[in-house]
Order: sequence, then structure tokens, then C-alpha cells
Amino acid sequence: MTVTLEVAEGVGTIRLDRPPMNALDVATQDRIKELAEEAGRREDVRAVVVYGGEKVFAAGADIKEMQNMDHAAMVLRARDLQDSFTAVARIPKPVVAAVTGYALGGGCELALCADYRIAADNAKLGQPEILLGLIPGAGGTQRLPRLVGPSKAKDLIFTGRMVKADEALAIGLVDRVVPAADVYSEAHAWAARLAQGPAIALRAAKEAIDTGVETDLETGLAVERNWFAGLFATEDRERGMRSFVEEGPGKAKFL
Repeated sequence: MTVTLEVAEGVGTIRLDRPPMNALDVATQDRIKELAEEAGRREDVRAVVVYGGEKVFAAGADIKEMQNMDHAAMVLRARDLQDSFTAVARIPKPVVAAVTGYALGGGCELALCADYRIAADNAKLGQPEILLGLIPGAGGTQRLPRLVGPSKAKDLIFTGRMVKADEALAIGLVDRVVPAADVYSEAHAWAARLAQGPAIALRAAKEAIDTGVETDLETGLAVERNWFAGLFATEDRERGMRSFVEEGPGKAKFL
């Protein structure tokens, strides 16, 4: 399998494994979608790490495969391409990308679908599609400007240049930079901590934020209000408040 899902300590790791560069061919894209949806459904998965291995996250689409596709073929495929990545963005649980080596083109777009990105100090990220006479097609023109702002996104997409980890951190493309050997352990620790949290509240927070940034403030506040009130019906809310009153803040144990 080019992509697997392994579960430990409530953390599901979606692992890309298509040597040497984790090129994202059609079969790999479809497998990502399948496992993202599985991770979203499984009760034993409470947080997710997306990881490409020690050497490379994903160096982009399979160009040899794409070269053989004409306009009609891509018209039929483009929606499925986007849907495979959107499935990761829609996992209703915290998702962290553990980025090593290259995260280019589709690899960068996959990292953009995570809620948080931890990069190796030797990582390089970018959207080089313009160098092929193309634009990003798996969400890069939409998710990148929402993350780093329109002008920085245009610089990266117009030029196709790669950015090193320090610049990626400076512009907000990644959230933390750690030694290459520590990327997965740090990402897993981030996910494992959240896996111990209140699952429904985390889902609510993610949906409220993701919906809010795509709509007007009034609609976003309505989404927040409805989730906030709804959480008062959950056992986690009862457990959290009881623990706060009896033991002090930050000591609640959630199921």
C-alpha cells in the first residue's frame, strides 16, 4: 500500500510510502481520501498525524502520469484530486502534518490541509506548478492565501520557488521547526496530547473555526453559539466543570 493508517495511543498516523519521493499518483490520492475518511469515523482515532517518512513528505504529483492526461481526462479527474485532499481537511479531529524534506506541489497542498504543521529544519516547501505551465490544482490557490495572505501566496505561486523551513516559519506556512530527527515524535506528541482532550469539544472548535474563516462574522458567531450551547449536553462538559470546581483547572480526565 502506498498509504497506510496506523493507530496508537488514540493517534492515527496516515503514512505516505511511495519511494523514492512519495509522488502523489491517482492511486495514492484515492488512498489518502479513503484513509482520511476512515480516520474520521474510527472512535479509537482521536487525533491524526500526516507523515511521509524520515526523508520526504511528498515531492508533488506524479508528473509522468499527468503528462499522459489530456484536457478531457483532467476535467474528469480534477474534482477527485481536490476531494482527496479535502477529505484530510475535513477530518473532524485535530490533524498535524509532520513535514520532512520536500513538501512541493501536491505535497505542500496536503500539508495545508492539516490544522498544524511541524517541519524539519531541512524541509523545503513550495508550489512549483507554474514551472510546468500549470497552477496548483489540489487547493493551493485557495488554502495557501488563507494561511499566509494573498501577497505571500502569489509570490510563491507566481515564481514557483521553494522556501526553506526558516522562511516557511516566518511567513506562517509552518507553525514549528524542529531538528529533522524529531519531526515525527514532536508531531505525535502534539496529537497525543489532544487525543486525551474532550473529543466533541475539539470537533466543535475545529468546525467553528473552519466555518468562521469562510463566512461573515455574524454567521460565524451563530455557528459558535450553537456549538457552545450544544456542548452543555455532553458528558465531557460535566466532567470538565466538575473537575475544575473540585480539583482546579487543567486536571479533568476525558474519556
